[in-house]
Amino acid sequence: MPTIAVKGSDIQWQCADDDTIMRSALRAGLGFPYECNVGSCGNCRFDLLDGEIEELRPDAPGLSERDRERGRRLGCQTRPLGDCMVKLRFMPQYVSHFPPARQSAILVGVRDITHDIREFRFKLDRPIRFLAGQYALLDLPGVGGGRAYSMANTENDAGEWHFQIRRVPNGVATGELFDRLLVGDKVGVDGPYGMAYFREEAERDIICLAGGSGLSPMISVSRAAAASPRFAGRTIDFIYGGRTTQDICGEDMLAELPRFGTHVRYHPVVSADSDDGWSGHRGFVHEVAERLFSDRIRDCEIYFAGPPLMGQAVQKMLIDLGVPSTQVHFDQFY
Repeated sequence: MPTIAVKGSDIQWQCADDDTIMRSALRAGLGFPYECNVGSCGNCRFDLLDGEIEELRPDAPGLSERDRERGRRLGCQTRPLGDCMVKLRFMPQYVSHFPPARQSAILVGVRDITHDIREFRFKLDRPIRFLAGQYALLDLPGVGGGRAYSMANTENDAGEWHFQIRRVPNGVATGELFDRLLVGDKVGVDGPYGMAYFREEAERDIICLAGGSGLSPMISVSRAAAASPRFAGRTIDFIYGGRTTQDICGEDMLAELPRFGTHVRYHPVVSADSDDGWSGHRGFVHEVAERLFSDRIRDCEIYFAGPPLMGQAVQKMLIDLGVPSTQVHFDQFY
């Protein structure tokens, strides 16, 4: 089992032969910076000073050519072939509350949410705690590399993790999930991961912004917040955006929460400009959020998840409105 050592410190840890440098560090209780976990964001870059590695995704967009020339690698896509010396700066905020673990899970149920979003319910071999809003990597039969999906439920003694996943046209992973995986089949699960988890200690009103399968972590955050003893007197405003009316979903899940309609409020928004009888909000999620909450958004805790373009627009809107970054929580996915 290779040993990874950090230059200029006494920090070192062991990495299983089939694990990555970053994930093994998180399992060891170290604060290795990361975000997307699939090679796209570049947050887990480190300098490889000595040792041999295998790159699981040589063309990962999280590394530029200049990065490669300087000997930088991605922790989430690097498997050591022997002992390695690395250079990086650990950060305490990345230390996992519940260290991620790899195990198997059985598909125990599915249900359709919309025409292209389905909930997959898996039961783990052994229960593992997670924070609302976090995600896991699913290792699917015949699919190379793990795929990151967020849990929609909250931690439970049954050891079930539920994922609300949107079918990607011609997607290899979602094709396997939607078309071939059957109840009773096993998959590999690695988690929990993610920094956009519910901050129970932040006693502010909550705004959740979601689009597409970003529904899943925002439902999880809303469920955890509504169940929190600290929720009394606070509100959750949930904006969900879809292109057309057939894409709109989530209200039935929020309606199960206590004080729905008063302290838990749902705001669906449709972006398509068509005469389909829709009488609700039109436009994009960030536009509706600004219209509804611009006068108090700086005093709220903001969680968001959705397509990359939505995420970029939401970030710009929040910066323009002066929302402190410490009150904004999201994980970058691509």
